[in-house]
Amino acid sequence: MDITVLVKKLSADELGDKSYEVSDDLARIGGAEVLSAMVELLKHANHESRFMAARTLGLMTQNEGALKPILEAINDKSNLRQAGDLLATLENYDLSGIYVELFKFYLFGTFKVSAIAKDFLDHKDFDISPRVIKKATKHWHHYANNVKQDELFDLKKIEIEEMLEDLKRYVGDNPEN
Repeated sequence: MDITVLVKKLSADELGDKSYEVSDDLARIGGAEVLSAMVELLKHANHESRFMAARTLGLMTQNEGALKPILEAINDKSNLRQAGDLLATLENYDLSGIYVELFKFYLFGTFKVSAIAKDFLDHKDFDISPRVIKKATKHWHHYANNVKQDELFDLKKIEIEEMLEDLKRYVGDNPEN
């Protein structure tokens, strides 16, 4: 299969009915050329093309180089409406080094982004160190000082403080840290 032809199908102003099949084909092909083309497609004007690029990257077996560009796309204000969909494509990535980024998505994201980030925080393995806990705590304090202090905040506060205490216990009990 010609990679250039497949990429053009995902780059169109209007994606066809076969875009998921094209994405699957590109993911199976994989390699540096596909990875590079999909990272570039994350910046496309068409939001559907950006999602299909993230989806393709998420399905690739060797996609380590795509994690940072996808995180940048999620944080891009022009992707606000699809940030949750982009975040969900990270399911098959090694997320062990991005606990703080996911924690920030949980705190400051839209409802969908927050829910997906929380699921990752609850079910993925992370490299936790005192520095990671310190950064997460800093973001928690920033959040706590800048939101309405209501019943929802009180519930979130209980949950967050429990999460941070669990992390502190883990680091304290783990001789590797």
